[in-house]
Order: sequence, then structure tokens, then C-alpha cells
Amino acid sequence: MVNDDRIRVVLADDHTPIRERVRSALEAGGCDVCGEGASAEEAVRLAIAHRPDVALLDIHMPGSGISAAQRISRELPSTAIVMLTQSRDDDDLFDSLRAGASGYLLKDTDPDTLPSALRAVLAGEAAMPASLMMRVLDEFRGPGRRRFTRKSSAASKLSSREWEVMEMLSSGRSTEEVASRLFVSSTTVRVHVSAVLRKLQVKDRESAFRLLRGE
Repeated sequence: MVNDDRIRVVLADDHTPIRERVRSALEAGGCDVCGEGASAEEAVRLAIAHRPDVALLDIHMPGSGISAAQRISRELPSTAIVMLTQSRDDDDLFDSLRAGASGYLLKDTDPDTLPSALRAVLAGEAAMPASLMMRVLDEFRGPGRRRFTRKSSAASKLSSREWEVMEMLSSGRSTEEVASRLFVSSTTVRVHVSAVLRKLQVKDRESAFRLLRGE
């Protein structure tokens, strides 16, 4: 690292205002942004040129941040990869981890916390919101349970909140637990479930779960 504790970062995001805000927060927090790009191709090129401590990548930039993560992880195993995204989608989360990411941060995170999150990653810790960490833990606690897939024909019929409610219920949480986690009433959760059953034209939750798993 530069000057012992300064972190060298390559930042890639196709939204210029977000990139500028992130860069300012990183530099204020003791990081050196040694390269900026707006696509997966640029991210890989800059990473290889600068060999940073961390590559901070948007997922849905041109060329795919996940693709960039795979390539950087393969070419530069000593560079830590952290995704910075708006996506709470499980497929994006798990695909990022499989691609070599050590962190998965949301863009609504306070930018001032980013430098400490990157330091945590370099110290061997995982940087991830608690809610997403619980999804990772659930995945490992229930290896026999297939996750929902966005590729199922049923998926396109649901809103993002309906999807979230059903996924949480499928993991064994009660209606009341789901309501508490989502900061809504139990009645609201039941309304979402009723809407899902109607859209999928099934009579019970288990039938809906099977469709959403692509079974």
C-alpha cells in the first residue's frame, strides 16, 4: 500500500455522479483512487495497469461488473474485489461471491463508511450489509434447499417486494418475522402472499415456492 495505510483503489461505475461521490469519500478517508472507468473492459485494463489493493466495481455497468470481477480475480489474485451496487438480488449477490468478490456494498450506504469497509476487506473480513449476510448464512445452513431463480417463468410475474416476501417465507421465517424484517404489518405480508398466489394461479405457498425455484 501507499504510505503504509493508504489504500490504492480502481473504481469502475458508468454513472458519473455516483463515481465522483464515491471517489471524494474514498480520498477523504485515506484512499488513493489510481484509476476510474465506466465499463468492465476499462476496469480490467486499469486494474492490470495499476495493480490496486482494491477494485471497487459496479455490477450493472457495460460489460458486467461480475465479468470484470472474474477476470481481475484471475489476473490479480492479490487485488481484493468489492462490488458497489443498487442490487439486492440474490443472483447478483451469489454470482459476485463466486466471481471472487470479498465485499458487496449497496449504493445507499453512507459514502463516508466506504474507506473503513475497504480496510475491513483487506484485513480479511467480509464487507456486506447484515441483511445480505443473513442470506449468505441461510444458503449455507440449508444446502439442500434450492434458491429461487430469476430465470423461472414465474419470476417475471412478481414485484420485487412480492419476490422478497416469498423468498423470506421459503427460508422458514414466519409471517410475523418477515413483517418485522421488512418493517411492515403482518397483514401487509399476507396481502403480498395472496397477490402472489393469484398471479401464479396456485392454491398454497408450497406450490408457489416450487414454481419460483423453477421446479
